Amino acid sequence: MPSLKEVRNRITSISSTQQITKAMKMVSAAKLRRAQDNILQMRPYAKKLSEMLGTVSAGAELAGENPYKQVRPVERVLLILVTSDRGLCGAFNTNVVRAASALIAEKYATQNRRGHVDIMAIGKKGGEAFIRRGYKVNTKYMDVFTSLSFTRVRAAAEEVMTQFLEGQYDAVELIFNEFKNVATQIIRTEQFLPIVSEETADQSTTKTTVANYLFEPSEEEIIKELIPKTLKIQLYKAVLESNASEHGARMTAMDKATENAGDLLKELKLVYNRTRQAAITKEILEIVGGAEALAG
Repeated sequence: MPSLKEVRNRITSISSTQQITKAMKMVSAAKLRRAQDNILQMRPYAKKLSEMLGTVSAGAELAGENPYKQVRPVERVLLILVTSDRGLCGAFNTNVVRAASALIAEKYATQNRRGHVDIMAIGKKGGEAFIRRGYKVNTKYMDVFTSLSFTRVRAAAEEVMTQFLEGQYDAVELIFNEFKNVATQIIRTEQFLPIVSEETADQSTTKTTVANYLFEPSEEEIIKELIPKTLKIQLYKAVLESNASEHGARMTAMDKATENAGDLLKELKLVYNRTRQAAITKEILEIVGGAEALAG
């Protein structure tokens, strides 16, 4: 049985840890509200932009070849990993790393054996994990979450788009956590490039819709503007989703840690009281035994 001093020290230590986890939960809750507002405002815009591009592109054969839709034999692959800069958020980062590893093993095993799978890390944890595994990692945008803005994310998207057009990569995949609620984050793997055309269920409806559009300056120019903008918004939306998911995951993890610390404190206090009672009983028995010895 541990001594009273050891138990007291453990109680003090766990109480301090509990205060820290409780404070971290409150900080994450405050940050989550802002992050959640940002992603809820972004989703309708991103969805409408994608719908508009899909509708216009469906009836725009005369708009010419779209270089971002060019499908080539996949020789070199880039995976964009969106993780956090810090830990203490449960399996948030681990799930992204696992999903990326599974994607490489299942879909890009041949390219990986040739050393043709590269990583772009948005957030430090994913980049550090794949650096340890020996992958070539673009670390230029690892600190995006230090000062999150559309400008930084846009620069990352433009670099990837340029690399795809120049033939440095034949496929680009995006892996991130989608925010559902405070307790739930869903791992998403999306093909960033080449652009995947969504099949339209009713082609006649699409043609009618396109016919109702008035294009100014021209249909071709509008599509050329929309496609890069949509790709940039797609990446920015993924980053905002991950940001909200991170705070939700950390809030949940810290809440659970606070509860566990409380349960552990109850057990330690019970051990402390039992140890103290045992010590008192032992002292009483020694006193009684001494008294009896003197009386004898």
